[in-house]
Amino acid sequence: MDHIGSVAKSFVEYYYSTFDTNRAALTSLYREESMLTFEGQQFRGTASIIEKLTTLPFQKVSHNVNTLDAQPGSPSTGSIIVTVTGHLTVDDSPNPLMFCQTFHLVPAGSTYWIFNDIFRLNCA
Repeated sequence: MDHIGSVAKSFVEYYYSTFDTNRAALTSLYREESMLTFEGQQFRGTASIIEKLTTLPFQKVSHNVNTLDAQPGSPSTGSIIVTVTGHLTVDDSPNPLMFCQTFHLVPAGSTYWIFNDIFRLNCA
């Protein structure tokens, strides 16, 4: 697996594992210039994004990733674009929800932070 693919895979595993167990712990992945578009609503900055994620109307959530695609972002920054599709289950619902999420990751030393995060449920 190439560098971009391995970074994307590691990031996605960490992000959803953390989201599913303790959404507040995602704080370190966002910065003040980060932006989240969640179902059409836009949030900017760490506090605003984490407030949205931690006040979503469910107690339990489990993500299952079906596909993961990654490409280089800006050549000058070494950023990475990651798109994920899958399904999630909330509060033990028998009906999983399909979702699509795209991240724009920016390098910072040996790690990455989320510059852009776009999330949509895929409703038929």
